[in-house]
Amino acid sequence: MSDRSTSVTGPEPQTEPETIKAVPLRRPGRWIAGIVVAVLLALFLYGAATNEAYRWDVYAQYLFDRRITEAAWKTVQLTVLAMLLAVLLGVLLAVMRLSPNPVLKTVSWVYLWIFRGTPVYVQLVFWGLFPSIYKQLDLGIPFVHQFVHIDLQGINAAFLFAVIGLGLNEAAYMAEIVRAGIGSVPEGQTEASVALGMSWSQTIRRTVLPQAMRVIIPPTGNELISMLKTTSLVAAVPYSLELYGRARDISGANFQPIPLLLVAATWYLAITSLLMVGQYFLERHYSKGLSRQLTARQLQALADAQGKPVPVEPGAAQAPDIPGGERR
Repeated sequence: MSDRSTSVTGPEPQTEPETIKAVPLRRPGRWIAGIVVAVLLALFLYGAATNEAYRWDVYAQYLFDRRITEAAWKTVQLTVLAMLLAVLLGVLLAVMRLSPNPVLKTVSWVYLWIFRGTPVYVQLVFWGLFPSIYKQLDLGIPFVHQFVHIDLQGINAAFLFAVIGLGLNEAAYMAEIVRAGIGSVPEGQTEASVALGMSWSQTIRRTVLPQAMRVIIPPTGNELISMLKTTSLVAAVPYSLELYGRARDISGANFQPIPLLLVAATWYLAITSLLMVGQYFLERHYSKGLSRQLTARQLQALADAQGKPVPVEPGAAQAPDIPGGERR
């Protein structure tokens, strides 16, 4: 038997994989849909520009009219004041709903049942008739002495009644929004705050509310925008100095309702756009640290750092070695 010589060879050198040539997926449906939408939009704009019923000259005349701008400012004031009342009362009602006291829970539930179960226009009509129902308002000790007498029929408080009507109706919805936001915070957060020695007010202010705002702000922003548009119903109070009421009064004088409606719609859209921008920045502020998306450069840096020891600052505590396992 002859000896056979064997040669020992080392492992073959690793070769780089071939670069994948990615070809973008063709989506002709998107281009077709985009062309169709662009054509329809162009046809609509051309039709609106050439339609004499829109009376764009009247639209341009009244867009920045002093009466319209003042009415827009009144609408903003009405919206902000009613929303402040709604937020304050809504927080109180939400705390009452979460209270273990059955009386407070019942009062809050009845309030929500009434104001969410009846139309806001009906409620505004009621507030418009409030001076006829209660002709005089007395403040003081019942059946003993009244300190203040207010003649409701002798004062012009349509703006005040409009704010009260809108605010009380919106408070019922804000109560549920705040209650849902507080309920979204895990109970462990509250327990940890109490364990750190925080009081109840500090726990609510520093732990619960900052985390609940992430849930509260988006629906609150929607309610604020809805409140802005609901102000057009305050004519039931009656109060006609807001945006829609003023545009309607002007159209009744010049018999041009269409351009005046476009003027009111333009101002509503402009104010709503500003509110949406503010809502976006508030949401981004209270969503910090919730979900962080790394940039391409950060992902590349993490990929380059794989397999390399992580530098430890001097004096930093290290995780202890676990017997029979790896260091965590």
